[in-house]
Amino acid sequence: MMSRYTQPFVGIASMLLGILLSGCDPKAKSSAAASPLPAAKVEKETVTMATDAPQMSSLGFETARSRAATTARFTGRLTWDDEVTVRVFSPVAGRVREIRPVLGGRVESGDVLATVASPEFGQAQADARKAAADLLFAQRSLARVRELHEHGAIAKKEVEAAEDALAAAESEKERAESRMALYGRTDSAIDQVYSLRAPIAGLVVERNLNPGQEVRSDQMLANAPALCAPLFVITDPARLWLFLDVTELDMGAFKPGLKIKLLTKAYPDRSFEGVIDFVGSSLDPATRSLRLRASVDNREGLLKAEMYVTAEVDMGAPGSVAGGVDIPAKAVFLQDNESNVFVETAPGSFARRVVKVAREVDGKVLAMSGVEAGDRVVTEGCLLLQSMLKARE
Repeated sequence: MMSRYTQPFVGIASMLLGILLSGCDPKAKSSAAASPLPAAKVEKETVTMATDAPQMSSLGFETARSRAATTARFTGRLTWDDEVTVRVFSPVAGRVREIRPVLGGRVESGDVLATVASPEFGQAQADARKAAADLLFAQRSLARVRELHEHGAIAKKEVEAAEDALAAAESEKERAESRMALYGRTDSAIDQVYSLRAPIAGLVVERNLNPGQEVRSDQMLANAPALCAPLFVITDPARLWLFLDVTELDMGAFKPGLKIKLLTKAYPDRSFEGVIDFVGSSLDPATRSLRLRASVDNREGLLKAEMYVTAEVDMGAPGSVAGGVDIPAKAVFLQDNESNVFVETAPGSFARRVVKVAREVDGKVLAMSGVEAGDRVVTEGCLLLQSMLKARE
């Protein structure tokens, strides 16, 4: 009969005996000796493994889908349309005597904007009159010399010298008249008063001129903003330009003719329309952004130059060049400064592909190339597949 002190030791011995017997079981030995799964196969840019390999459990997948229309917002700045805008400077130096139009007033092409008392312009007038007098004198001199030559009173060279003097006088008169024509004057009066005229019709939207102010013809070359400002700015405010700066990822969605919607805090219940008419050919080296320009219809006059507006662009609009498919942003990784993804080409087979990606929206990026709708891309475990490819390299 076992005592109560020996019973625990008997139980432990029974357990040890059972473990030893199971270790000697042929079935257990055959299970332990089962052949391991084949190693992953790496060929070029593709990794292939058994579908029941342990690594498969660490991979995640998602199907690439065609992008639905999405709206992106960009901040832009409105400016005057330079095709219907002119910035007026004075071509002569002098003192302002009179200013005709009021700020915001309408002028027609050729209207006088201001008059300037200018000795420089007076010199041009005097040169024109002197050139006309010199030409008349040269014509009379040539006539007199020819008559004397016919009577044998002077030599032939005197006639030739008079002819040369006449040709020089004609050239000088043409030069003086052309200079006066550039100033907008064709008469022979000498009043030393230059009339600054409007080159185009439009509204005077800016005036940086006062009576008595001194102006110079090289004023636009001054470094000080207060000095190089134009005397007048004339434009048609019914047309404005909108400038946008977009990143490299977004520039694929823009092309001339694309319509955009404009929003502004000044009119929260209104929207305006613009059309992209210029896409820059280079990036800004400092900001790495692309400059775009759109034309905006402003016939109502509600929008103002230098306003900041929000431009809404349908990234999937028919007029947009953005195509491709949506893939998760986490599926994209960098390899040699290029965006790559792993695509499942067959069960257990994964190919690394270079993709061109565009704007990210809600965790999705637009793959412009390298992936098609319906492809399964790897979203989890890309690092594992990358390590397999690098081990081969």
